[in-house]
Amino acid sequence: MEAGRSIGFPAAYLRLARPRQWTKNGFVLAGVVFSGEALRASSVVDAMVAFVAFCALSGAVYAANDILDVVEDRGHPTKRLRPVASGEIPVPIAVVYAALLALFGLALAFLVNFEVGFAGLAYLALQAVYTLFLKHMAVLDVMSISAGFVIRALAGVAAVGVPISPWLVVCTGLLTLFLGFSKRRYELYVLGEVAEAHRKNLKDYSVEMLDQMMNIMVAATIIAYTMYTYLAYGHKYMMVSVPVVIYGVLRYLLLVHRDGGGDPDTLLLRDRPLQITLLFFLAAVATVIYVF
Repeated sequence: MEAGRSIGFPAAYLRLARPRQWTKNGFVLAGVVFSGEALRASSVVDAMVAFVAFCALSGAVYAANDILDVVEDRGHPTKRLRPVASGEIPVPIAVVYAALLALFGLALAFLVNFEVGFAGLAYLALQAVYTLFLKHMAVLDVMSISAGFVIRALAGVAAVGVPISPWLVVCTGLLTLFLGFSKRRYELYVLGEVAEAHRKNLKDYSVEMLDQMMNIMVAATIIAYTMYTYLAYGHKYMMVSVPVVIYGVLRYLLLVHRDGGGDPDTLLLRDRPLQITLLFFLAAVATVIYVF
């Protein structure tokens, strides 16, 4: 059966939602961990439902982006293999699939509470503005991506019903700005001379400029997190996690330069030292918050 006349294979729909990128929604779970609510079953359940909701919402956004970018993706060395670009899933079917994912994600979000549902709506609205306008504007494109992570973190806080810490917003924003600039660097590295044809705003970037932006964000992230560990908890025990954060950020920076780019979507999934660092970080935080 020809791809254009079929509805696609089941596995293709999972790939269209990009489950490998769902690790980004881990920011939703930050609230339940850092608020000290991780030992309360009801809070954990609400946080997990919010996490699943944002996996569905982000999956809908990825599917919508593949639909809108189908022409450009067909000229990309790797994106041409995506289900819509390759013709494995027809565009009309992909549109229905994206809509169903969005509705499912919003239903789950509002099931938790109104605040999480509102965060879900804000996330979809931001992604719509990003897709139509901000993705074509240098710097603002990365800032809008960072804002998406901040919304995820705020949704996680809303899910467990605890006050919002400004430090959560600052640290999440700075870290994800660093990740966003590293992704733009990766795109320049992979696409080379055809980068501008694939994404117009890449003409405004250069590897040297992105390296400077990343260095600024790395320094700001480490300083902000260090201040957070001391000021937010009123004692110095939380500062034991600072060296772990420093190593994790610098390890990521090393991989960015060693591999010529740095795709945040896959680095964490394939780099064992980063995975171990994340486990050490979670262990340190959990020990301080739930033991001391």
